[in-house]
Amino acid sequence: MKFFILAALIAIASANSGYPAPSYPAPGYPAPAYKPESYPPQPYSFAWEVNDAPSYNNYAHSESSDGKVTTGSYRVALPDGRTQIVTYKADSYGYVADVKYEGQAKYPEYKPAASYPAPAYKAPSYPAPAYPAPAYKAPAKY
Repeated sequence: MKFFILAALIAIASANSGYPAPSYPAPGYPAPAYKPESYPPQPYSFAWEVNDAPSYNNYAHSESSDGKVTTGSYRVALPDGRTQIVTYKADSYGYVADVKYEGQAKYPEYKPAASYPAPAYKAPSYPAPAYPAPAYKAPAKY
């Protein structure tokens, strides 16, 4: 019994003295040899609109910028019948949005879906096999 305890202690002691985990330095990359080009802000303006009646998509967006201050608005037709209009301004102080809604929300009264009786299917019937049933000889007795 003492031998087994001694062997177990030696096994535990040898298990803790393994090799240390490898350590690798973090990859270092040199600084770029060029200076990224800096461009002055450019003024721009755009507008677009989507009105597709079959898919109920009706929205628009317009935006303009003088290079320092960006202003714009977008409009979305909501499923409840209202139109959401967001007017915004973004400059060095942050982004400020004004959200408005036009129209009244319409919630149709709930009507349960039409239900139909479940179809009743008969169990399938198959024709009798056209080949004879297999006949096996009894094994020889020992």
